[in-house]
Amino acid sequence: MTAPMPAAGTAILHKAASGERLSAPEIEALYHLPLPEVAAVAHELRLARTRPDVVTFLIDRNINYTNICNVGCNFCAFYRTRRQPDSYTLTYEQISAKITELEAAGGTRILLQGGVNPALGLEYYTGLLRHIKARHPGIRIDAFSPEEVLFMERAFGLTLDDVLSTLIEAGLDGLPGAGGEILEDEVRQRAAPARIRSEDWFRIIDAAQRRGLYTISTMVIGFGETYAQRTRHLVQLREQQDRANALYGGNGFSGFAMWTLQTEHTRLHGKAPGASAHEYLQQLAIARIALDNVPNIQASWPGQGFKVAQASLYYGANDLGSTMMEENVVSAAGGHGRHKATVRELIRIAVDAGFTPAIRNSRFGIIEWPDVAAYLGRSEANPEAERAVGAAG
Repeated sequence: MTAPMPAAGTAILHKAASGERLSAPEIEALYHLPLPEVAAVAHELRLARTRPDVVTFLIDRNINYTNICNVGCNFCAFYRTRRQPDSYTLTYEQISAKITELEAAGGTRILLQGGVNPALGLEYYTGLLRHIKARHPGIRIDAFSPEEVLFMERAFGLTLDDVLSTLIEAGLDGLPGAGGEILEDEVRQRAAPARIRSEDWFRIIDAAQRRGLYTISTMVIGFGETYAQRTRHLVQLREQQDRANALYGGNGFSGFAMWTLQTEHTRLHGKAPGASAHEYLQQLAIARIALDNVPNIQASWPGQGFKVAQASLYYGANDLGSTMMEENVVSAAGGHGRHKATVRELIRIAVDAGFTPAIRNSRFGIIEWPDVAAYLGRSEANPEAERAVGAAG
């Protein structure tokens, strides 16, 4: 027989379900409560905060313009030194060819990131942005993580505002939230001593939001961090969102994405515990409850696989991320073995879970209602989903 939940736990879940903000100790307490109870509250909040019948996804491509990096994170299997034979820096034409493939697949956004390559000058970055905007004007460019922006500040002798102004003038649309992992410097020091510190990550994200750039919040679990550290990570994101909403016209994080640490081919293999599917779903549900000012929560199929991603839709997630036409960083570290998905596969995940699939842009605005029957076949389509799409026009 399952032991009854303590009264304090019941009170915390009731408070969360009513839409009240939880304190840091209350969020931390959620880790010790039965996951089905926490998940039920997270799902109800998801239904209340987003369109309840819809699950969204994005058609995009991750382009890593260079794998040369001098940061050398212990958890990264992607980076190379410039002397290694498989190191590379892509030409503008090579990148353009990848974008052309994305356009042919109906994609609207690229996520452009790379290693911290000291051989690249500012003109490489600005020239690349201008090249993409000239050749592919319909493609949104979300590029350069806070780690890369920090490098530009230091290497080119520019202020942060000057770096962002220069990149925006060249065509930058948004700044990815990569490099967040766990925003606790004790954890970051163990995992990657040269990695960007939390203060700089938030400083750069704050400046990007102030300038109107797209940003997304992120989290990676499995470094051996404590529940208290996971809680502080979420609370800091929530505080930054409050700041953006109050000062920058609501231009805060468009969503939240999290995944589990992959260490198979890294220096952390055997040294960091990673995280199970149970922990992933628990953290996702707690994030939905804690981040009361971030409406969109992504499920991570590249890190967890399709089945766990589908389950995530009942643990607080309302979005399936993207097709990830190309992905190199997580796959280099092992991952789940699948690092790209077809539109049909993401539609199938949503429909089989009982939701209406919708294709979105990077700011989570719906841009297309796919023909479910055409993708899955009339006999496989969810009738409720088809009626919902028809009603939406």
